[in-house]
Amino acid sequence: MRLNLCSMQRQIVFVTGNAKKLEEVRSILGDSFRHKLVNKKVDLPEYQGEIEDICTKKCQYAARMVGGPVIVEDTSLCFNAMKGLPGPYIKWFLDKLGPEGLYKMLTAWEDKSAEAVCMFAYCPSAEPEVHLFQGVVKGSIVFPRGRRDFGWDPCFQPDGYEQTFGEMPLENKHAISHRGRALEKLREFFDKEK
Repeated sequence: MRLNLCSMQRQIVFVTGNAKKLEEVRSILGDSFRHKLVNKKVDLPEYQGEIEDICTKKCQYAARMVGGPVIVEDTSLCFNAMKGLPGPYIKWFLDKLGPEGLYKMLTAWEDKSAEAVCMFAYCPSAEPEVHLFQGVVKGSIVFPRGRRDFGWDPCFQPDGYEQTFGEMPLENKHAISHRGRALEKLREFFDKEK
């Protein structure tokens, strides 16, 4: 008798309306992730504060809306010259300025260093318990190069590499990215689960 592996998997809702993000997360987690990840778009409030607080509140809200296990993600791009800004507000800066504008924001500073930060939050139910998983990559903001299909990838060059995230083959990017590092911690958490 053959068991249907899909029927044995627990379904977890990844709260995103971004198909590219869902595709990237599934690609990074791969076939070995033992849960079925489905997405659902939920209009989450735009919380303000530090990334940990924002992600925790978003996850608690999403779990109440979905009524079950959820994963949410929040990404920050932190310019060291600007003491961490735009940080978790990068989405709005990118929307208004584009990758070229992000690069131009640092024109007045010699320091072009930055940190790409990704935070995943998992809530197993509508209860307030939240688990956080953070990945960080240090790098620099450069004039945009490469693919323009994923946010600020073309203007972020990780330390030790000659290519921006936008120029890297996806497998290479996934292996070193802030999202990949956060998802590795999330996978380890689920692997330890009984």
